[in-house]
Amino acid sequence: MTAASVVRHLVFASLVFVSPALVAQTSEHVTVDATAPTTPLPHFWEETFGSGRAILSLRQSYRDDIKTVKAATDFDSVRFHGILNDEVGLYDPDRQTKNPGLEAVKANDASVYNFSYVDQIYDGLLALHVRPFVELSFMPKKMAADPNMLHAFWYKPNVSPPKDYVVWDAMIRALAQHLIDRYGIEEVSQWKFEVWNEPNLDFWGGTPKQKTYFELYDHTARALKSVSPRLQVGGPATAQAAWVTPFLEHVKAENVPADFVSTHVYANDRAEDVFGTHEVIPRDQMVYRSVKKVHEEIAASAFPKMPLIFSEYGASYSNEPNVSDSDFMGPWLANTIRQCDGIIATMSYWDFSDVFEEQGVVRTPFYGGFGVVAVDNIPKPSLNAFLMLHKLGDQRIAVDSDSMLATTEGKRVVLALWNYAPPTGEGPTYTMPHGAAGPEKVFDVTLKHVAPGANATVWRVDDDHSNVLKAFDAMGRPAGGLTQAQIKILQVAGQLAPAEHVRLNASKLHLTVPAHGLAVVVIER
Repeated sequence: MTAASVVRHLVFASLVFVSPALVAQTSEHVTVDATAPTTPLPHFWEETFGSGRAILSLRQSYRDDIKTVKAATDFDSVRFHGILNDEVGLYDPDRQTKNPGLEAVKANDASVYNFSYVDQIYDGLLALHVRPFVELSFMPKKMAADPNMLHAFWYKPNVSPPKDYVVWDAMIRALAQHLIDRYGIEEVSQWKFEVWNEPNLDFWGGTPKQKTYFELYDHTARALKSVSPRLQVGGPATAQAAWVTPFLEHVKAENVPADFVSTHVYANDRAEDVFGTHEVIPRDQMVYRSVKKVHEEIAASAFPKMPLIFSEYGASYSNEPNVSDSDFMGPWLANTIRQCDGIIATMSYWDFSDVFEEQGVVRTPFYGGFGVVAVDNIPKPSLNAFLMLHKLGDQRIAVDSDSMLATTEGKRVVLALWNYAPPTGEGPTYTMPHGAAGPEKVFDVTLKHVAPGANATVWRVDDDHSNVLKAFDAMGRPAGGLTQAQIKILQVAGQLAPAEHVRLNASKLHLTVPAHGLAVVVIER
């Protein structure tokens, strides 16, 4: 039996009874005028992805996953923690200028910096046509004011401030100069340099947090700009969309360089933490409302045109298999794009791969990991959602719908249609689906200035399409390591389902999308 035929058998075997109450339908009637005025739709949601820490990029599995996501999205850059971690080996003050049997270390190396792994990390990314989004973290132990100030992550990064900013500044200058020498200023000037990660949480041990982070930011930004004013630097890289107004007030008052604002939010962040209110904000609204909040804070500042980057965002900051691993991600992602278009420069989804060790070594492929690719290069529904949404054009047509994006690409009209429903379960324990997550949605779309019988191609991700979880559930969700045969079955099951080919009927498209479903339709005008 081939892997594909086994997948078909497993999917058939996993079908469950669906209550008639849950197959009710809702209808949406929408008109799309292919010649209507448009607004630009830069693909801000797929330009940058997050990932596990820097040293993981030396693994073949990490680079395989980059290739997979690059092929799906053509993303430009990747952001990770820990380029300054001791395991990367950049800062090595005990290194000898001369070693027995070896040539003298060059004088401009100053004997304390070792760029070997830094070079391998960045060379590897650039060879795959992916740039670094350089998060400058965490503290080398021998530079730390408190060498024992370790974060709880499995790899225990040091979150202490430096004991001597003269030493920190020298390292930042040396790193920046080395990168320019190796890759050229024309290349490195296109990178973003972000100062630290989430200093308002336990990733920063300075006291008081905000004041001491601003000191770190000032030193780092000025050190980078002293090497070249063309280097792009920003912050405050906070969690929960925090500190943006005081950050901009600070850089204005102290005349500190800042080329962009960066911050983070997740769809399950609490309103108390993001807005200081006691609202219950749904998962499909939190990211948009946070982006809008920060957008308005920038507009009201001394830097109203400052680019806004959410350098981390996602549907969950915790491991929730019914969220991050499931087809829930298709409608959630499409709706987030619809809402945030026009008020943000870039959003970096956290993250591209489950080659990831913040909570320790991964034990099972579907545990709610943040990646769009599970271990063993198994595609998740979220990867297929990104792949499908990559097909959207770069000009947006306004439509009267909160469940649709309409775009143009040359002579094509490209639509995204979705049926959002809350996740089947929440938290770290997987809830097995039993029937549909909600009623189907029937889209009746009238297309103006499109040939009445135009050809259309439809791609889908939903419970029954492009959804590897259905095959994994049918296997009984094995908790330990997978066999090679199981891996092959899941790799096949995770692929984007074959496209459907339909024709418009009198310039009308009739399409049914199940709950948790996303459909992308390309129409040849």
